[in-house]
Amino acid sequence: MFGRLRHFLVGHPLPTQQLGEERLNKVRALAAFSPDALSSIAYANQEIYLALMLAGSAGLSLAAPIGLAITGLLLIVALSYFQTSHGYPSGGGSYVVARENLGTLPGLVAAAALMVGYLLTAAVSLTAGVEALASAFPALWDYRVPAALLLLGLITLLNLRGLRESGTLMAIPVYLFLVTYLPMLGCGLVRLIAGGPAPLASVAAAPVQPLTAALILQAFASGCTALTGIEAISNGVPAFRAPEARNAGRTLMVMALLMALLFLGSTGLVQALAVVAGPQETILSALTRRVWGGGAGYLLIQGATMLILTVAANTSFAGFPRLTAILAGDGFVPRQLAGLGDRLVFSNGILVLAGATAVLIVLFGGDSHALVPLFAVGVFLAFTLSQAGMVLHWHRTRGPRWQLKAVLNAAGAVATGGTVLVIASNRFFQGAWITLALIPILVIAFWQVRRHYRQVAAQLSLRGLAPPTPPLPHPRVVVPISGVHRGVIIAMAFARSISEDVTGVYLSLIHLSEPTRPY
Repeated sequence: MFGRLRHFLVGHPLPTQQLGEERLNKVRALAAFSPDALSSIAYANQEIYLALMLAGSAGLSLAAPIGLAITGLLLIVALSYFQTSHGYPSGGGSYVVARENLGTLPGLVAAAALMVGYLLTAAVSLTAGVEALASAFPALWDYRVPAALLLLGLITLLNLRGLRESGTLMAIPVYLFLVTYLPMLGCGLVRLIAGGPAPLASVAAAPVQPLTAALILQAFASGCTALTGIEAISNGVPAFRAPEARNAGRTLMVMALLMALLFLGSTGLVQALAVVAGPQETILSALTRRVWGGGAGYLLIQGATMLILTVAANTSFAGFPRLTAILAGDGFVPRQLAGLGDRLVFSNGILVLAGATAVLIVLFGGDSHALVPLFAVGVFLAFTLSQAGMVLHWHRTRGPRWQLKAVLNAAGAVATGGTVLVIASNRFFQGAWITLALIPILVIAFWQVRRHYRQVAAQLSLRGLAPPTPPLPHPRVVVPISGVHRGVIIAMAFARSISEDVTGVYLSLIHLSEPTRPY
């Protein structure tokens, strides 16, 4: 019964020889790996807006410059991971680069940071997707947790069915979002050119605190969540069709350009058109309402935003299981996470991620704003370690133009390292401390698992084995019998097959219901 239900939901097992056929082309790979990166404009813009609105119109006037700085950082990180996908075509991303070039401990730190980042990506994307829909239908606002859990179950089921099906289905929301959102940005640009910029002072709320450097850094740190998911392609290079590295690199650059266009375009229009969100509404909902009004166009974009934020969790479901499989192969997590399931996916890794994401959604009440402070510090820590490792990689291999590549990665390491310090200092008491505490706990757990496997290997090793003992004496076999029948004949034949010293013992059973006779 359970097996039939499982096959109905997940699908029938696939033969292993189809593994090569389950690779993704560039179109489906962009849909599978980019939803988090493309949809991050939803919560990144929201966090920038929530931080700057505290300083009134003076704060909101800095949204576009902050967005431009984050876009520059995005392009630096994208170029770094473009080189990573070619330098390490076997996948693994930050973990593999940091471990091979910086050492095992930095590699494990990068792996722990990536795992936390993938987990929070799934939780933030799902909760933000529900909030996008609730902005159009406020009655859903009180049901964010069950709605997010329902979407989590759906995305988990699709990934358990396999790469091809998840990649094909994820393509619909991704390209629907692009087809609806890019024209909205174009229409907003036309309105801006025709009518000119609107004054923020007339619509912004009164400031509740002065505009300070700390507030600007907080907005920058919050907006850096726009870069989450950009490393997923370099982690998942083996999922591409051959030539894997070249296809992955081209897909990564297309994704980075789309990210820059969406993020900078929406941030600039929000400031130039003086868009302010109402209660229980996201800033992108307010921008769409300003451009399209509240009709069918607005509802279509809100629905597309909800869908892409939902499938943005697919970035985590594509990257997290592959990363844990690499760690399992190195002996740092249980080896069950390295095995392919019936549908040629890392089923155990998918289920672990789904369970942990569900816990986060429930604990934080389905509130993406509460989850975001935990978010970016781990991701940028992994970025920094990866780019620092690539500097040493180019110095060691000394291939064509290695000096230029090393300088580019060094600049990226400095930029992302500085961002880690900004995020950690500005968001520490808002939740970043949880991530900073969880990463070393995971690293300790990795070492303990490795230690366990090494102890087991030492116990099973033939090294130091004592010389063979003298041969053991032939066993004597005793067969209890209750009579002569076919079963006894078979039992005696088996006993004689393992020993020449066989004794049959007749046993007579006395039933308690029978009276005993005196002797």
